[in-house]
Amino acid sequence: MQRQGSGAMSGNIKPAGQDDSKKAAPEEDFADIDMKAPETEKAAVAIQSQFRKFQSKKKQEVKS
Repeated sequence: MQRQGSGAMSGNIKPAGQDDSKKAAPEEDFADIDMKAPETEKAAVAIQSQFRKFQSKKKQEVKS
């Protein structure tokens, strides 16, 4: 089995002047979510906490 390369080695080079802005995800509608509700705030804090732990762990792996 052969590993797939990236960049110049595999020929995945974008032509000059081509950008990824056309591939942007469509806007999501959050109108049905009450952003000021206590439950929403608690969920946001929990998500942010987990993300920070993930980032910290990721940095520790790079240093090792």
